[in-house]
Amino acid sequence: MNLADGPALDIEQRLPRLLVVDDQPANIQAVYQAFSADHQVLMATSGEQALKLAVGKQPDLILLDVVMPGMDGHEVCRRLKADAATRDIPVIFVTAHSDEAAETQGLALGAVDFISKPINPAIVRARVKTHLTLKAQADLLRQWVYVDGLTGVRNRRGLDEQLAVEWGRAVREGGALSVILLDVDFFKRYNDHYGHQAGDACLRAVAAFLRQAVKRPGDLVARYGGEEFACLLPGTPLDGALAFARQLGAGVEALALAHAQSSVSPVVTVSLGVCGTSGRLPGNAEALLRTADEQLYAAKAAGRNRSCGSALAAA
Repeated sequence: MNLADGPALDIEQRLPRLLVVDDQPANIQAVYQAFSADHQVLMATSGEQALKLAVGKQPDLILLDVVMPGMDGHEVCRRLKADAATRDIPVIFVTAHSDEAAETQGLALGAVDFISKPINPAIVRARVKTHLTLKAQADLLRQWVYVDGLTGVRNRRGLDEQLAVEWGRAVREGGALSVILLDVDFFKRYNDHYGHQAGDACLRAVAAFLRQAVKRPGDLVARYGGEEFACLLPGTPLDGALAFARQLGAGVEALALAHAQSSVSPVVTVSLGVCGTSGRLPGNAEALLRTADEQLYAAKAAGRNRSCGSALAAA
């Protein structure tokens, strides 16, 4: 899809992914037999295992037993809905209890439906199909809400939400996380000289290059605002992010987009600010962005068309 034609959506074509959570293997096997032909079925026999799979595998729907030893289904659902990485996954409780109070409690926790044990495969399939359809529609609407209309990359809202998810993951796993902010040098002069339509085309070209350059599935490109873009790089420490920022700067310059009014180059260039951290994360996600913005300002003050970076300092 040409980015000039509209927002580009990343809808993955795959079988729906179900997570079945039950401490009784026989119950899991019954659900597996009902869905394995046309669904990916993940299985967990405890609440702790379910939470790890939900974060790591991002199922489209969770079939969750209520009564389990240790962490019960209600607590699992509560934690799923409290985590930005899993709160949008629909949960269907599977339970032998059918009283009104139990259903009310489950719905209050965020469940979308209840299925009684022993399960009827036809009923389970029908209800799962309904909620998977609703989930797919919600995902599509969410992606449109989070896409920048001009460039087709994520917008600021999409960046902020994904940053929260990745920060939480890095805190849990002790992993690295970096962000790059980049700004098109002398973009106001570009607009004044070539016109706003040409300016829009320039931003689309830069965004298209960034989308192509950021290849890993977990990385994200967003329009930060105006002529600024951001790259979110989970699992990447500061030195790797700085090296990548230099590659991005060279790549934009290699596009050879004429910029007669630039003071640093006859073609469009960018200035880049980088902030990264690894291991024990000091500060917070907002501090990561703020430090990257400070480094972007430093790159501009040092003459533009260059990268500056810093590790995230403790608050």
